Parts: sequence; structure tokens; C-alpha cells
Amino acid sequence: MVKKLVLRGSPREIGRTHGADGKKEVHQSLETYEKLFHGYKGINWPEAKEAGLVHLKAIENYNMEFIEEMEGVAEGAGVDFEDILALNARSEIALANYKGASFSDGCTSIAVTAPVSEHTIIGQNWDWKASQKESLLLLEIHQEDKPVITMVTEGGIIGKIGFNSAGVGLCFNALLTDKKSDEVPVHLGLRSVLNSSSLHEAVSKLKGGQIASAGNIMIGYDDGGAGMATNVETSPFGIDMIGGTDGKAVHTNHICSEEIKKNLKDMNEFAFEDSMIRKRRAEQLIFHTASARNEEINETSFKRWLSDRFNEPNSINHYENLNAPEHRRMVTVFSIIMNLTERRMYLSTGHPTEDSFEEI
Repeated sequence: MVKKLVLRGSPREIGRTHGADGKKEVHQSLETYEKLFHGYKGINWPEAKEAGLVHLKAIENYNMEFIEEMEGVAEGAGVDFEDILALNARSEIALANYKGASFSDGCTSIAVTAPVSEHTIIGQNWDWKASQKESLLLLEIHQEDKPVITMVTEGGIIGKIGFNSAGVGLCFNALLTDKKSDEVPVHLGLRSVLNSSSLHEAVSKLKGGQIASAGNIMIGYDDGGAGMATNVETSPFGIDMIGGTDGKAVHTNHICSEEIKKNLKDMNEFAFEDSMIRKRRAEQLIFHTASARNEEINETSFKRWLSDRFNEPNSINHYENLNAPEHRRMVTVFSIIMNLTERRMYLSTGHPTEDSFEEI
């Protein structure tokens, strides 16, 4: 099971506990991303740290508490602040301004709400480097005047996938594009969403070009009486909302918004063979469960969907593509299901099966 840390206090205290008690996981992340940055961009670690620093001013203007928390992580783990900043800017360093080819992607996010389901449920497979399974941390974060966050992250990264006590939750899909800005790294945008107490507060932290790079943030919200979920595609030029109006939403790893495409080029060269097939397969599974099988959609449905191996290795349950370069071979590292109506989470590490999920 993933190591769990309970974090309390000031931003620096929260970060220091993260770094000290998750020191092994932080160092695993540093090792993975040093290799990945070299493989994707041909840069060494000092150059990666310089690349992270271009976002420093924007983060300071956005939320100084994030700076303090990252400083605490660095102190606790015995590394430089710039090391932790580079981890939190890893999407901007590796996946934006991309000039390469033959990218093997992953991550499938699914959401259901009324009228498809009585509950608001979101979930995803997080597909990335297999070595990052050893970096995973389950964080329970208690902050003053903010909801309690339950989040699965990579050691050293302060914003990732999870939900909070106010009923706000998110899933995340990486997008490979040709442009970025020097604004706020998208993983800090994820943390801002999880710090939020409502859907409108969450979206306000992403709009207007505040986020430096492209990504899809599937946001779900249940206020105890009603729920909603939508895909928010971010970009340096603004956001767009995709899907969710019919009670279901799906996203994988290609840009869906025509508005976003006006300013960014999607660099995922495996979009048709991988990302689009996984998206259509997830939509097919939802339809089949709701219509053909006439079943109630619940967490059990998500367990079955996220375990799906159709079109393996490029399946929802993603396996290593041995035809891709080593640094681009992605597998399902963890699977997460969040019932936002009942504030409940299920987690499976490694390749999921229907009986491998544990309730958190």
C-alpha cells in the first residue's frame, strides 16, 4: 500500500513533514525526472532547475504559501529548493515546447453524475514511468481555513490527484504541446483546485492564462445535494470546458477543445492509435453499463472500467509499449476512484484488477 502522511500546520511545516517522512519518495522522484528530462529534452539536472526558476515570480504572485511549502519539502528531504521547484514544474519542463516525436502517452479519466448515476463519481488511471510507483505518497493535508485534502502524489510534488472535504475532486491528463508560458506550473494549479471549497472557486484559479502549460483537469464537485463534473482544458492562453452536461465526462491525452487548438499544437503523435481509442473505449463502457446492461453505475463499475485491457498495451489499463524508446514507456502506476457524494476514495497501485482496490 502507498505510504500515508498526515500533514498539519503552517505551509512550511506541512512541507517539512512531507520532505522528511517522504524523503525516500522525494529522492525517487528526483532520480526519475533527471532521466526523463534528459530523455525528453536532452537537458541535465542543473539545466532543469534553471528551467523551473522561470516560474518563480508567477508562483510568488499566485500563492506565496506554495513557495513556503516547497521550501519546507526541500528542508525536510535535505535537497535544494530548486530541486523541488523543478519537480513541481515537471510538466512544463518535459511536456511543453515539445519538438520530439513518437510519444507514448497514458491516463484515462472518467466521471459520472446525475442523471447517469445517483452519486458524483470521478476516477482515473494514472499512467507514467513505472519507477514512479516507488515515489507515491498518500497525503492527508490539514490547513487553516481550507478543506482537508486527500491526495495521491509523487514525492516532492505538492499538487496532484485527489479530493477534499468540501466535495471538490480532480483527475488529471497530461497534454503534449508546442507552447508554454512562464506562469504557474499546472501541478500547482491542481493544488489550488484541491484548496477550493466550490466549483466556481476551483475554476477561478485556472482561468485567464494563469497556468503555464496545457493539461486537462477533470473537476468534480458535490455539495451534498447535487453534483457536476467537467473537463477543464488549461493552456497559457486560457481555459475551455468540455463535456459533463449529459451526466458523464471522459478525457485522455489529446486536446479536445477547438478553442485551445487555435493557439496550441497537439504534439501527441500517437493520438489516433492510443489516446482517442482509450477515450472511445471508456465512452463505450459507460454506454454499455448504463444502457445495454441496464446496471446502476457505481464504484464497482469504475473498478471494471479502469481494469479494462482492450487494445493492450494501449489499453485503459495501460501496459508498457516495448516499441517506444525506454524513457517514453508508460504503464498504469495507480488507479483512483472518488465518490464525491459520500467523500470516499478507492486506490489500487500497479495494474488494477477489480478486486485490487482498497478503500481509503
